[in-house]
Amino acid sequence: MKKLTALLLAGAMVFSLAACGGGSAPAASTPAASAPAASAPAASAPAASTPAASDADYSALEPVVLMGADNASRGAAGQLLGEAVAEKLDEITGGQLTMEYFPNGELGGDADLIRQMNAGDLGIVVCQIAPMVSFVPTLAVFDAPMEFYGYDGAAISAVLNNHDGQLRQTLDKAYNDAKLQLLGFLQNNTYRLTTANVELNTLADFKGLHIRTMENSNHMAFWRAIGAEPNPLAWGETYISLQNHTVDAQENAADTIIGNNLQEVQKYLCNTQHILYLNQICINKDIYDGLDPLYQEALQMAVDQAIAEIEPQLPGLDSDMQAELESKGMTIITYPDSFYEEVLALPEVQALYKDIDGQVNGLVTTMQSELEAAAG
Repeated sequence: MKKLTALLLAGAMVFSLAACGGGSAPAASTPAASAPAASAPAASAPAASTPAASDADYSALEPVVLMGADNASRGAAGQLLGEAVAEKLDEITGGQLTMEYFPNGELGGDADLIRQMNAGDLGIVVCQIAPMVSFVPTLAVFDAPMEFYGYDGAAISAVLNNHDGQLRQTLDKAYNDAKLQLLGFLQNNTYRLTTANVELNTLADFKGLHIRTMENSNHMAFWRAIGAEPNPLAWGETYISLQNHTVDAQENAADTIIGNNLQEVQKYLCNTQHILYLNQICINKDIYDGLDPLYQEALQMAVDQAIAEIEPQLPGLDSDMQAELESKGMTIITYPDSFYEEVLALPEVQALYKDIDGQVNGLVTTMQSELEAAAG
């Protein structure tokens, strides 16, 4: 499989498009998010290892409270990550640097949260990659379909969270250009899945499938490439649209599917593994730069520790949720290697790889090279 992916990318065209774009600049005034506090199992381990505690003395520093948020479903990986970072930040600094955390869309949807972070009204945002692409266009590197199929979680983490690698350094710069600071990625070889009201056993079964997608042109291009008809509905309209058969399918991670009771309106759970279930955590760059260097180190340590703690749990959580969805009436469909190879061999999919690689100045090719090296 890895050889096939490498062949797909060998002929990728490198265009001279600008790779890095930015969101709106944060407010120049001191952000409220950094104001002094009023009061004081079986999965592969991630690549990074971090110390259990910091030897730094934070007692002489002014207490600071950060604000963080996510729009994840209850119990989803994004919520687990954000809340774990808040807990560890408090432990590491003895309550000197803390994060007031608002999960599950309490402060708005993903785009709203990112805009608030750009404006400096919110410090930290945890979300999946797709909503960030409009603000950090280089993240389109993750839009190439099935690009992680055939690699394990350890190899993927060794690339995504390797601060010395070309991929990560390019992404770090892209975030900085957007006035953000990338703190880390959370994944462990788990993927977004397809749910449907029709049985999708073969590639031919996707022809004409009306599927709800995120408003991401690359994602939509993939579904069109395999014969489906994508419809970028707002998430709030998805359940009723599935119920009314306005659309017949959608794609999401297992925790989101079960968190929104989609088993009530969908019959089949298909392990298409088309997009990696990848969460990122980042902070407004002005807020980050305004932190004492000791606090910056403590924040990165908290993120690294949270990722190291949660990442090994993700495959088990994913399989448990799939089993629960099955117990609630869904039929699980898995595919042989030949299915993924058939998809990746489609001329339309190969053309999409080249297009996305061009959008990000050859970074898809770079990532595949680093994945090959990490996998040994």
